[in-house]
Amino acid sequence: MFKKILIANRGEIACRVIKTAKKLGIKTVAVYSEADKEARHVELADEAVLLGAAPSRESYLVADKIIAACKATGAEALHPGYGFLSENEDFARRCEEEGIVFIGPKHYSIAAMGDKIASKKLANEAKVSTIPGHNEPILSPEEAVEIAKKIGYPVMIKASAGGGGKGLRVAFNDKDCFEGFTSCRNEARNSFGDDRVFMEKFVEQPRHIEIQVLGDAHGNVVYLHERECSIQRRHQKVIEEAPSPFISDATRKAMGEQAVALAKAVKYQSAGTVEFVVGKNQDFYFLEMNTRLQVEHPVTECITGLDLVEQMIRVAAGEKLSFGQADIRREGWAIECRINAEDPFRNFLPSTGRLVKYQPPAANLEQGSETLVGDSYANGQFGGVRVDTGVYEGGEIPMFYDSMIAKLIVHGKDRNDAIAKMREALNGFVIRGISSNIPFQAALLAHPDFVTGNFNTGFIAQHYGGGFRAEDVPHEDALFLVALSAFVRRKTRERAAGISGQLAGHEVRIDSDYVAIVNEGEGRKRLHQVHIAEYAGHSGEAEVRVDGKAYKIVCASRLNDIRLSGTVNGKPFTAQAERGTLKKPLAYRISHNGTAIEVTVLSPRAAELAALMPYKAPPDTSKSLLSPMPGLLVAIAAQPGQIVQAGERLAVIEAMKMENILVATQDVKVAEVLAKVGESLAVDQPIMKFE
Repeated sequence: MFKKILIANRGEIACRVIKTAKKLGIKTVAVYSEADKEARHVELADEAVLLGAAPSRESYLVADKIIAACKATGAEALHPGYGFLSENEDFARRCEEEGIVFIGPKHYSIAAMGDKIASKKLANEAKVSTIPGHNEPILSPEEAVEIAKKIGYPVMIKASAGGGGKGLRVAFNDKDCFEGFTSCRNEARNSFGDDRVFMEKFVEQPRHIEIQVLGDAHGNVVYLHERECSIQRRHQKVIEEAPSPFISDATRKAMGEQAVALAKAVKYQSAGTVEFVVGKNQDFYFLEMNTRLQVEHPVTECITGLDLVEQMIRVAAGEKLSFGQADIRREGWAIECRINAEDPFRNFLPSTGRLVKYQPPAANLEQGSETLVGDSYANGQFGGVRVDTGVYEGGEIPMFYDSMIAKLIVHGKDRNDAIAKMREALNGFVIRGISSNIPFQAALLAHPDFVTGNFNTGFIAQHYGGGFRAEDVPHEDALFLVALSAFVRRKTRERAAGISGQLAGHEVRIDSDYVAIVNEGEGRKRLHQVHIAEYAGHSGEAEVRVDGKAYKIVCASRLNDIRLSGTVNGKPFTAQAERGTLKKPLAYRISHNGTAIEVTVLSPRAAELAALMPYKAPPDTSKSLLSPMPGLLVAIAAQPGQIVQAGERLAVIEAMKMENILVATQDVKVAEVLAKVGESLAVDQPIMKFE
């Protein structure tokens, strides 16, 4: 076994590998860029080596620097994580040539399966069903359009070295194809240093189901069941689960055996994933093979009890797999939500900056700790919560890398149990300072089609194609949120009444009757009559009546806690409450099950006076182009005096490895350009003015 390994990655996956290495008694070396000098993975590792400047092309993608770090620290082996150089054939070969063990497949397996074009050719030769397409690199947008016409729209334009949703476009017509090819090739060149692009038929209403495989250096290969990854937005996975609620045992077995045959054909050694597109009749087609650990590997670990990183390390050290196919269990149900730094209410634009508050829900699972292969779960107890993260409270989310804050994983006895556990865990996940996609995740988990398993990869586009809005998350009992705000307000008053030294005759009075004013935006308000009474005589208990409906709330959380836990009418709940924003210092913001409301709780007289306050409309910004996100301005497409038609491009902002094109929403004439190419922009920073 190795004595020291280097993790050639950052963020949550670097922290994840360090955890398993420590469990095995292996010392670890972290590498980092200047943007990551205070990152969590640097803190957790035994040693750390600076690679270079913040952009990944100057740090995490520089093979020479990473290999030099291995030699300088005496690391015998290297774990590449996912992304960056994890599927780079040349890097894997270089490690082998330098005497460093690459904790992953051999370079020839990466060459055969990691390259999308080569893997499709190999799959065809092995008589594996593949999707119709053009497997040679396409050289120009004009050629792309001609090929697309032959295949038939819609088509999928894909970067050969792509992954993680980068370098991928779907085209439904010639215009989409022409523009999509150019964007896809540019994105591939910037993200992977490889601008080869190919094309295939886009299977409509498909499911994305993948098989986890594991092979050793002695010719043994097993499959660890499947993961359902159909809930995607812009081809990036949002929710993953294991097993799939869709496929039958017969389909599972057939897909697994095909994945194993494919892995054996390339002498695969390590953990890898064979991805399939599955049709509505459970007909499946080979899509690609990811020759690395997947982001969503924890759900497989939960249902099998295996630590996949440990297995990768053991295989790389030359050990045989200690189990066969018949030993692999499938216990319970696991779901993973990717918690990303993006604002779902602003079209999921990246949100970078400081994590002012970061309080994940309490975790009681570790990777692969639930059971050993072949054993049943202890006492029949299933489940729990796991959080894989590379951040901490007070840390920074930089704009140079992907948007993931954490992965939230739950394990339940069945799918409904897992969904319930995940909803409760999301309720208790506190993130402040930046926006996150937690409200969107909560909406997905509550959607009837998700709950019944009736979905495909077009689910998000179908239900949220026009964007995501607060009203897309209907709460089961909206009055409960009002009751909770009144409960917190009442407890605050009780505390204030107990402060000593109050001026006689002017003490804080504890009232029983209030008016709750719910802010519905644009000056609209909804009023609720509230009556509060102690029902058990304890400070953490009260009966709150909202418009006559009773809520008996028991909550022992402290007044300054954002996360509130307790019971309402005897049922447990977890919610978030905090008072005061810059614009509304008296209002409470209450969040539960993805719904957030802004409530001001006042005495009846104060509510009468508040009703007289005029509404101040926000300033008109229609004559300006504002940056919708923090990011790097990489292009200005219009100059002063130029007339731009609706839909034409105005500027391009790069953030978190994605290009974001800003277009004109109406016909305009540019009056002035206020920002320069290469400038780092803040949210709502003016880029140009219109006449």
